[in-house]
Amino acid sequence: MTRLETAVATLGELVAFPTVSSDSNLNLIAWMADRIETAGARVRVIESENGTKANLFASFGPEGDGGVVLSGHTDVVPAEETDWTDDPFVQREVDGRLYGRGTCDMKGFLACVLASLPDLAAAERPAHIAATYDEEVGCIGGRQLTELLRAEGLRPRLALIGEPTSMRVIEGHKGCCEYSTSFHGLEGHGSQPDRGVSAVEYAARFINRLLDLRGELRDRAPAGSRFDPPWTTLQVGRVEGGVAHNVIAGLARVDWELRPVTDDDHLCAVRTARDYCNDVLLPAMRAVHPGAEIVTETIGEVRGLEPVDDNEAAALIVSLTGANEADVVSFGTEAGLFQSLGCDAVVCGPGDIAQAHKANEYVETAQLGACLDLLVEIARHPG
Repeated sequence: MTRLETAVATLGELVAFPTVSSDSNLNLIAWMADRIETAGARVRVIESENGTKANLFASFGPEGDGGVVLSGHTDVVPAEETDWTDDPFVQREVDGRLYGRGTCDMKGFLACVLASLPDLAAAERPAHIAATYDEEVGCIGGRQLTELLRAEGLRPRLALIGEPTSMRVIEGHKGCCEYSTSFHGLEGHGSQPDRGVSAVEYAARFINRLLDLRGELRDRAPAGSRFDPPWTTLQVGRVEGGVAHNVIAGLARVDWELRPVTDDDHLCAVRTARDYCNDVLLPAMRAVHPGAEIVTETIGEVRGLEPVDDNEAAALIVSLTGANEADVVSFGTEAGLFQSLGCDAVVCGPGDIAQAHKANEYVETAQLGACLDLLVEIARHPG
């Protein structure tokens, strides 16, 4: 078979594993590990803490730092949309399009990597493959993997994250951080509000502070930012609390998100929200009810990929694809995690992000072909 035929067949096998984030990916990881190990790689399977999921990290070539890592996530979003034409976990090909959950986001890239194993095995420099779990729910597996690499002192020189960009070269994206802040007050009769602690009212004060913070973050927009909008955004997604008109609310929750342009913005926003709760709201609540609490849960923190002037990974992929320049996007990836290791990181992969997370998700075979061409050139590159 040609590389493209191999990639198409491999993608069909990957799609058949229903690796929705809420379920295990162990069967897929075991299947990938066997295939990659057969090609001559050194393969490690790194299980999650509860043992229900795993990352895969495989290496060809000399041991040690340097080389390139090709990274993709194995989990997919649920296929619960009612307007799927066929079984979302059975790949079908129609007019040059491959339909199925994950074909675009992002098993198409993983299929191309697996179809390129002979090329990677022949590379002169280190070539690594990373396949992670739970990217769709906060880059959990990616964080575990990069923390392990950091602890072991292993640092690839370049990182290519194959998220669907229509093979455009992406050198930057914002982060995405999601939090839930819960207010635990003291219920009571509505006729005597001074004897209770209304969690809803303190949640409202917290929201007002977040809205002020949103303006402060806008004022911090870095000069020349290419993002749209160019500043760090903050928004409140959901508020819930209370039980009735005449009952002082004992519990309330605020779900909010932050999309930081820089790590400094992220740290500033989280610290500001935390200090306002601890230094202003909580003392006022405990003055009435010593048992009052404010608890913030981190739902997910996807690190941004900060554009830098000297990004060898972006420069290499631009040169190999013939692109005019590298761009930035609004969606998040695991690229920032690899950048935090000291790797030059770039995002480029087959498929259009507009086709992801929807019924009848697809990737074009032409996009797989372009990705295969790129991977062959990467494997041959002597740097």
